[in-house]
Amino acid sequence: MTYDVDVIVAGAGPVGLAAAIEARMRGFSVAIVEPRRGAIDKACGEGLMPGAVTALARLGVEPAGHTVTGIRYVSGNREAVHEFRHGAGRGVRRTVLQTALFERARELDIGMVAGRVDAIWQDDAGVTAGGIRASWLLACDGLHSPIARQLALTRPTTPASRWPSGSRAHRRYGLRRHFVTEPWSTLVDVHWTEHAEIYVTPVDDRLVGVAVLGPQHTAFSSALASVPELRERLHGAEFGSQQRGAGPLRQSTVARTLGRVLLVGDASGYVDAITGEGIRVGLAQARAAVDAIAAGDPAVYERTWRIVTRDMRMLTLGLVAWAMSPARGMIVPSAERLPPLFGAVVERLAR
Repeated sequence: MTYDVDVIVAGAGPVGLAAAIEARMRGFSVAIVEPRRGAIDKACGEGLMPGAVTALARLGVEPAGHTVTGIRYVSGNREAVHEFRHGAGRGVRRTVLQTALFERARELDIGMVAGRVDAIWQDDAGVTAGGIRASWLLACDGLHSPIARQLALTRPTTPASRWPSGSRAHRRYGLRRHFVTEPWSTLVDVHWTEHAEIYVTPVDDRLVGVAVLGPQHTAFSSALASVPELRERLHGAEFGSQQRGAGPLRQSTVARTLGRVLLVGDASGYVDAITGEGIRVGLAQARAAVDAIAAGDPAVYERTWRIVTRDMRMLTLGLVAWAMSPARGMIVPSAERLPPLFGAVVERLAR
């Protein structure tokens, strides 16, 4: 059997590109299959945790952005602040991060194939997808992964699900827009309103990203108008981008591997963006997937995936459950009263 490459990566988002770079750095030949051209934008908070900054640097990627020194929770006149203890994070526009990863992929001579993985055939020796034959396929095709659905690896979301966002009424969505204004802080501000969270992230010296997380039909403008601090600071500021949306955010899978296919990043399952660590966890998954390929044993990835995503699944799940309960209004006051606990949770997620 003739193989075109060792590894196919389906999807050229940040995690797909990182997985391809990981594989190439380990000596594998790689082809990325992606139907879209250029830098791919997405509704996301754009704040990289310190652990994500370190993981990207290890791949030879250091995107331009704005220093982020910590997290600030705000609700009315209550606030809790924690500054990172082990290095700074970075606010980076999604398109800037994408471009930096593309440039690194080109440096490593990673092949780019314009196309879509519509069908997968695999046997004990390899997998064919997107017209390419390879030993392995890394499915990095996003939150609503067509590959995960094709392989029947997605878990149906029902009201009886053990996840708190299982019911249709509790499904959460994200919206994001940029404003042309000088950042007023090096913190990621998280404003807690009655039903939504608003994340404010400095992404360069003249641009601030604002992301809103909340139930379906949450209006971006209404959410901002409900926070006097933001209404005042952003008054008169020009839009720096179009509004983008994503969701529903809660996605689950029954397994992360099937034969020679490994689900990586959001395709492998996602709880919620509430803790802002998606990129950090996705990079850890990419590294674990390539380690499993090098070992020739996808079961290694299944075990490691549970380890590297444990904090995201458990801590994020708990915070989402709290945020969707009648006790939502106690989140910021509790964080303010218990700064050691708030700091410990932030540090755990920032690693």
